[in-house]
Amino acid sequence: MNTETVAELNTRFGICERVTFSEMEGGLLVAEVRNEQATARVALQGAQVLDWTPVGGQPVLWVSPGAIYTAGKSVRGGVPVCWPWFGPHATEAGFPAHGFARTQCWEMVQVQQLSDGSTTLSLRLLQDADTRRLWPHEAALLLLVNVGEGLQMDLLTRNTGSEVFTVTQALHTYFAVSDVREVSVRGLEDVAYIDKVADGARGKQSGPVTFSAETDCIYLDQGAECVIDDPGLQRRIIIRRKGSRSMVVWNPWVEKSAAMVDMGEGVYRGMLCVEASNAAEDAVRIEPGGEHRLQVSYRLATL
Repeated sequence: MNTETVAELNTRFGICERVTFSEMEGGLLVAEVRNEQATARVALQGAQVLDWTPVGGQPVLWVSPGAIYTAGKSVRGGVPVCWPWFGPHATEAGFPAHGFARTQCWEMVQVQQLSDGSTTLSLRLLQDADTRRLWPHEAALLLLVNVGEGLQMDLLTRNTGSEVFTVTQALHTYFAVSDVREVSVRGLEDVAYIDKVADGARGKQSGPVTFSAETDCIYLDQGAECVIDDPGLQRRIIIRRKGSRSMVVWNPWVEKSAAMVDMGEGVYRGMLCVEASNAAEDAVRIEPGGEHRLQVSYRLATL
């Protein structure tokens, strides 16, 4: 467990008027970044980016108004880190969905103010006997978060043991949208997908992705870029990624959103998840001494 206090974190990693540490609701520790290009917040629990807002713009990430801030529970919104498995565990129904990285404490390793004006935070997952019981492999997991005119995240898995292992994972990004019923996602046209709402049925996307019902699809062998067009906010969110051949698109829609204690009725309209991932047959096999980097970046353009 990370035992550093707010004062110790500010002494070791704070940068005057640019990076500060504080304690937020539920006792969660958070790094607050402010530079000439953007502001951001990153919780040390889960290394979860909670906010990224370019200067002069509106928030790009969404956090549920009913989000619960407490130790051991992922906050509903921002960018949860799903690792070392995505979705339910393949064989153990009682294991936590989406792995354990999103609810564990992470350690701040380094904070850098770069010459281009952006700020990079480096965090490392802290593992213990409980996590090794869930996943008995020797691995190091790092997350690099670069905050600037764009937001970039690099999730780096290193195999530090003597046996090969396989991971599935995702940077489960919740985007703020004006109304999901009016937005579309381009770049997935003609791409094969697995429809999890339809019990894993396979299909092929025809035209841009639009939303009129619950959506939970894994798009396979998709290219490196896709775009969220949001007429209500008059903006495009451009998503680029490396180390990933799958993209997850999710919105819980009316009934599921209303049933979630940390969402609520009607909340689904303001959010859309488009997730860079290694999911389904895009699982990553990492040899001893090897590593895999899942990278995603976001930037805005006027619609």
